[in-house]
Amino acid sequence: MVYLIFLLAAIITVVLAVRLSTYADVLSKRTSLGGMMVGTILLAGATSLPELTTSATAIYVNNPNIAVGNVLGSNLFNLLILAVFDVIYRKNKMLTSIENDHVITSMVSLGLTGLIFAAMIIPNGPQIFGVGIESFLLIFFYFGSMKIITSGQSEVTNAEAAASINESDHHTRAISLKHAKIGFVISSLLIFVTGSALTIAGDHIAHSTGLSSTFVGSFLIAGATSLPEVVTVLVAIQLLNFNLAIGNIVGSNIFNLLILAFIDVLYREGNILGTVSSVSSITALAVMVLNIIFIATILYWQAHNQNSKVYAVPSIMLIIIYGISFYIIFSLS
Repeated sequence: MVYLIFLLAAIITVVLAVRLSTYADVLSKRTSLGGMMVGTILLAGATSLPELTTSATAIYVNNPNIAVGNVLGSNLFNLLILAVFDVIYRKNKMLTSIENDHVITSMVSLGLTGLIFAAMIIPNGPQIFGVGIESFLLIFFYFGSMKIITSGQSEVTNAEAAASINESDHHTRAISLKHAKIGFVISSLLIFVTGSALTIAGDHIAHSTGLSSTFVGSFLIAGATSLPEVVTVLVAIQLLNFNLAIGNIVGSNIFNLLILAFIDVLYREGNILGTVSSVSSITALAVMVLNIIFIATILYWQAHNQNSKVYAVPSIMLIIIYGISFYIIFSLS
């Protein structure tokens, strides 16, 4: 029964997350919320809401391993999504024609993940009101990097982004602003329920099967909450909008890391990164390795923009490393 609940909650969460993203898109275009920064936070928050609700619920049921594993596992799964689609659509060579800004955002993601990894292997770091100092640093570096990224974009990039929005308006034109507001609120409430169901069912699966909560959070729950990104990336690639595909994944990964600061505040038994299983550090390390491969691949293909029979090799390496990470964490469960 618990597996059926998990499956149904996963399916409903995916459907709601896709609708939530659509409503957020309408709100960002038709309101005076203001600027790319707010729009980016709104949209990223919408697609990351499943991760937020599942991690928050995990804290409520006193399972910090699922809370942290869900966030890190989602970031790991998101990079797998890019690698798989890059291999499937290798003839498009999407990494050879994307903007330099993605390298910067990927480096931000790598740096923030490194901060989290350091906090895990040095669990007795300083705390402020029971919250680890790394959570405050995470918030500071997140908003600081977002300001640098958005202010550093060129006029051409902003113009291209505007053109892209205009081209995609037909997807949201039929939705009124009132409908979008109501739909966003209702979808947010419902996704909180389904996200909570995912966590509670995952917690029962962990106890009934003997699998570790870290494994369940890093792969089962993380995979379910990351499925909306699969749909978004697939559509973007089919539209040949490779910047949208890459930006959605990298942006979501950065926002997901911010969730760790939020759940650290909710967790009242100390620094959450210092109390989770050491296996979670393997997930964080795997995310860092995949990020490095991704950044190196972009930089290489920007310097060697040519047809090559080995184009898909880095993405295949990324998939293999994901599989190795899966095996290691499963073995330690």
